Amino acid sequence: MVLVLVEHDRGALNELSLQALTLGRDLATAAGEPLEAVIAGDAGAGLAADAAAHGASTVHVASHDALSDFAPAAWAQALVDVAGRSHPAVILAAASDRGAEVMAHVAAKLDLPLAANCVEVRPGEPFALTRMRWGGSLLEDATLGGEPALLTVAPHAVTASAAEAGDPRIETFTPELSGADVAVRVTDRVERASDTVSLADAKVVVGGGRGVGSADGFAMLEELAALMGGAVGCSRVVTSLGWRPHADQVGQTGQRIAPDLYIACGISGAIQHMVGCKNAKRLFVINTDPDAPIMAQADYAIIGDVRQVVPALAAALRSS
Repeated sequence: MVLVLVEHDRGALNELSLQALTLGRDLATAAGEPLEAVIAGDAGAGLAADAAAHGASTVHVASHDALSDFAPAAWAQALVDVAGRSHPAVILAAASDRGAEVMAHVAAKLDLPLAANCVEVRPGEPFALTRMRWGGSLLEDATLGGEPALLTVAPHAVTASAAEAGDPRIETFTPELSGADVAVRVTDRVERASDTVSLADAKVVVGGGRGVGSADGFAMLEELAALMGGAVGCSRVVTSLGWRPHADQVGQTGQRIAPDLYIACGISGAIQHMVGCKNAKRLFVINTDPDAPIMAQADYAIIGDVRQVVPALAAALRSS
């Protein structure tokens, strides 16, 4: 059996989980085994149909007062509890921030190795896999021992696809949680304005780096993004300078995005940043330096000052 963590935020499905389910389904089909899913929290019960639509025959819903919001060790214990009963050959999750954290806890609890950021998995004894290393700058061929095999799926390495859906069997259970399992959990939230587009969902992202010049300089990027129905992101140095919050950071230690268009303004293109935007369908660069590393990846580029080019683009959009 293959067991997949279906990640959600208060009942809102994380799309990367559908990619993990798709890979899990391929592994389960190759082994002639069923695909099952674990969802933490009562709010996740409504996602059973989505899990079934991507191949899950059974959905285990972990119900507990401590699971009303994200608690990484508690989510991990829910996976461990199901694994103890079902004895899966594989446990996997998306390599999102949350998925990676939960699976690290699972590996520690089971004292097993974890293969992170896999882009291809070939079942066998041991499993053969290809995974991203060094911030996505290279691919590593490796083998993975241990049972169950623990792995996470690199974001956007697999295209999510639906399966012939049936009515899933839903099994609700209460995981055995210790005080340590609930010591770290979400207790409060400060929400963004409801009219903003999230980086994860935006079809257009306008990113800014040191070349924007200041925190106030991001106002022109906000305007351009608003005109295109997009979101604003930034590089790590911008968050380090305090110009933008960490939630806006695109990169290895920030968000991984996959917009139709990424407009990179005043960003040099360090490998850590390129990891975060490598799945953009088109990369449009605005930079004064024609030799900046990001230029080698650009589909389109304007060699010029961001503070002149961006307002000109906004003016052209307003007049069109």
